[in-house]
Amino acid sequence: MLTGTIVNALAILAGSAAGMLLTWLAGRFSGVLPTSSVKLGERLQTIIMQGVALCVLYLGISGSLDGQNTLIAILSMVLGAILGELLDLDKRMRSLGDWVQKKTERLALGSGKASVSEGFVTASLLFCVGAMAIVGALQDGLTGDHSTLFAKALLDGISAIVFGASLGIGVSFSAVAVFLYQGIIAVLASFLSPFLGDAVIAEMTCVGSLLIIALGTNMLNITKIKVMNLVPAIFLPILLCRIM
Repeated sequence: MLTGTIVNALAILAGSAAGMLLTWLAGRFSGVLPTSSVKLGERLQTIIMQGVALCVLYLGISGSLDGQNTLIAILSMVLGAILGELLDLDKRMRSLGDWVQKKTERLALGSGKASVSEGFVTASLLFCVGAMAIVGALQDGLTGDHSTLFAKALLDGISAIVFGASLGIGVSFSAVAVFLYQGIIAVLASFLSPFLGDAVIAEMTCVGSLLIIALGTNMLNITKIKVMNLVPAIFLPILLCRIM
């Protein structure tokens, strides 16, 4: 039941390790490379991150079109925002990231790297908040179909290389968040199966995809949305589809 989730987590670990290795090799040979080559590497890293952000936007926009009831999407976002803000999930997750950073200070790759907290939060949001994570975990738990999570593992592994190179070791810790998040959904899916149908999954996909769009605009520095405080909205269609 958790095969897809395990593969996904391992892909993130492998990708983040590869990204950090590439950064280490670049630093190792920076003294022997021309300054122009180093600057080119920095520009490539920036444009690659922007390209990934555009792909995130694409995934979000395409997934949001799966929704069939606009009213459910709106109510889910509003009620989810209220609940998330009351719980202040963004602050709690950042506190968790800060705790991880404190416990792993010696593993940080240099003073120029992003904080462990930033890498953990950014990668966890990208890998956890989305249609593929929800639908894939549901398929994994309900039918044993791992195909969606296998595809997600490939995408996450590639993204983890980029994030590992730019955000450091914090990205690798997001594998734990992915395992717990998707694993819990998969386990609970069997108990929630009477409440989950095509309509519910479509609306959950729509709301989750809207959060992916928000994450993409944050990555492009267009917005500073506290995406984590909107996460409860993903699960509200389970209730709203039954009463509307």
